Amino acid sequence: MEEKREAALKAEEIEKIKKADANVKTMEDFTSPEVLYQELITSVRKYHPSTDISMIDKAFQIANNAHKGQVRKSGEPYIIHPLCVAIILADLELDKETIVAGLLHDVVEDTVMTSEEIREEFNAEVELLVDGVTKLGQLNYSADKVEVQAENLRKMFLAMAKDIRVILIKLADRLHNMRTLKYMPPHKQKEKARETMDIYAPIAQRLGISKVKIELDDLSLKYLKPEVYYDLVEKINLKKSERQAFIDQIVGDVRAHIEKASINAQIDGRIKHFFSIYKKMVNQDKTIDQIYDLFAVRIIVDTVRDCYAALGIIHEMYKPIPGRFKDYIAMPKPNMYQSLHTTLIGPSGQPFEIQIRTFEMHRTAEYGIAAHWKYKEVSNNGKVSVTQSEEEKMSWLRQILEWQRDMSDNKEFLSLLKSDLDLFSESVYCFTPAGDVKTLPNGSTPIDFAYNVHSAVGNKMVGARVNGKLVPIEYVIKNGDRVEIITSQNSKGPSRDWLKVVKSTQAKNKINQWFKQELKEDNILKGKEMLIQYAKVKAISLGGIQKPKYQEAVMKKYGFRDWDSVLAALGHGGLKEGQIINKLLETYNKDHKAELTDEKVLEATAEHKDKLHIGKSKGGIVVKGIHDVAVRFSKCCNPIPGDEIVGYVTRGRGVTIHRTDCINVMNMSAEDRNRLIDAEWQVPAHESCERYMADINVFAYNRTGLIVDISKIFTERKIDILALNTRISKQGTATINICFEVRSKEELNSMVEKIRQIESVKDIERTAG
Repeated sequence: MEEKREAALKAEEIEKIKKADANVKTMEDFTSPEVLYQELITSVRKYHPSTDISMIDKAFQIANNAHKGQVRKSGEPYIIHPLCVAIILADLELDKETIVAGLLHDVVEDTVMTSEEIREEFNAEVELLVDGVTKLGQLNYSADKVEVQAENLRKMFLAMAKDIRVILIKLADRLHNMRTLKYMPPHKQKEKARETMDIYAPIAQRLGISKVKIELDDLSLKYLKPEVYYDLVEKINLKKSERQAFIDQIVGDVRAHIEKASINAQIDGRIKHFFSIYKKMVNQDKTIDQIYDLFAVRIIVDTVRDCYAALGIIHEMYKPIPGRFKDYIAMPKPNMYQSLHTTLIGPSGQPFEIQIRTFEMHRTAEYGIAAHWKYKEVSNNGKVSVTQSEEEKMSWLRQILEWQRDMSDNKEFLSLLKSDLDLFSESVYCFTPAGDVKTLPNGSTPIDFAYNVHSAVGNKMVGARVNGKLVPIEYVIKNGDRVEIITSQNSKGPSRDWLKVVKSTQAKNKINQWFKQELKEDNILKGKEMLIQYAKVKAISLGGIQKPKYQEAVMKKYGFRDWDSVLAALGHGGLKEGQIINKLLETYNKDHKAELTDEKVLEATAEHKDKLHIGKSKGGIVVKGIHDVAVRFSKCCNPIPGDEIVGYVTRGRGVTIHRTDCINVMNMSAEDRNRLIDAEWQVPAHESCERYMADINVFAYNRTGLIVDISKIFTERKIDILALNTRISKQGTATINICFEVRSKEELNSMVEKIRQIESVKDIERTAG
């Protein structure tokens, strides 16, 4: 009973927090556009070396006019959104063109303004940024479709390649939308939160913009798992004063020791953000009280030397937890993040984390790649040149694009991103014998390392040493391992078993590529044997169906240039025997039907000079007493049971059945008439259960509703119209050609009589060739 009361009280407390959160209005909700604009200018002037803000002012005026009359879901003027996006970009200390593009990012999509007008009013650079953001806004995201998710990522990375600032604007746009997501309906909240979690937060992390990434994560958690989020808020608030006192004590002690050592430092403490805590609770299956680094103290100093000096002081003060020290200064993360992390035991036995970094490292940690657009004194041409170090920091993006060009499969591309680029998972850092750092997916083996170095190294690999000791190829590389690959010119190449061991998609692709190229001759022989064996089991003669023209049909269908490539694909498992044989047979049978000669047809019909007995079944046309002769109904007159019919022995295409009043039959030459054979229906017309094609022309005075009235008759009799064509003469006469199926002439005549009774219908006739 007591437990139920506690649970009810807890649920009530969480509900109070949720309601309070929902009722909180941000400063942006109450602020007028003019006040927000002044806030933007103040923010820009903090880091902008120039006082000229005319371009930003012009962009605000244009955006304000373009969005006039538009409102957001919250009811506020729409211009508030681009202003808040621009303020977020200014907080990242971005350049003037990016701020302007942030103000204008919705004008092309939501107003009458065009890209060309933006170029005229500003410049090509601003137009490029606005156009890039507009295109990214048109992407469709689906959490259920891996291909769509991958395609979105591809397009985003392509946009980055053109100008990384496009993504920075898009991230700012998404961040403000997430801040105001409470005004959207619940299903939209979850949809946008999931998209943010899957696409935008990982990209913010990959670009190293932690201040944006952290907020996106927390806001996504708030809408995806509200109960978890508010439970965390409640639990952290529960002992807020105790935790704050603990952090203040640690910060005070650390500051005293750092100052005593004469190190200039900025020191502060905090509780980690909600999503980070939640992820650790899930991954480590722990409660909030068991999380090691719930508390974090940050020490920011002037130099790298001071970082390590401060670390020594900290380790003298508190006992470090073994295995919880990470040096990201010596080995930075791929997103440029640098810092020293160490987890320690506090005076009361409570674990906490300390991060030590320089002011420059802290700026990069907060702003990531955005840090490189900080205003500098520009050259005469108005541009800031990109330094070599900044260019190197973008090399990961070029690597993505290079891999993307080599991959046609979206799932494969997404898999590569998730595993190789640390976009969604952790990486492992190791060394070459020369001391170069290699970044690999977590769980990588020496084979992954070898193919990361070069394809030739992987293909010639016969073993590996890690930290000077021989290891099996299944060995899982750990952070800090020194890996040496042993190669041999006598190596026969990779083994297929390696595909089960390697972690990276890059290595898998290179191994598969080797098998396709190096073993092509073996695969051709293997494929040939497999084809012969399959044909033998199925009792199929390959001699007749393996002619070049039939092989060409197979090559065309599966996209191969020659027959050897088809056999090689069969040998390495790219094709199945049945696929090849079936296509060969299909093409052979089509050709074989065409080889029916006049002599064969005449010979087959010579014994039945009296009459051909024509019928129809589910298997096709039945000719009583005749076998192995192609028989078909003529399309020029479409005979149906009840019509008088005649057979015509064609030249090489069997027998066609015509109505005796068919124009083509009536106009035959004397020579062709010798080929006519008497024919009759096998079953009486009234007993027919099969359907036959009928074709009629209806002549009527054109009027509104004529087609509707005709269609109604077919609907009443449950007869489908297969085709309907109408043309109107200059005199206003409508000729309506209708194609449909009936069982007999009697049913057709009944239909015709019913249509004749329709107002304005003048005449009806069957097509006769």
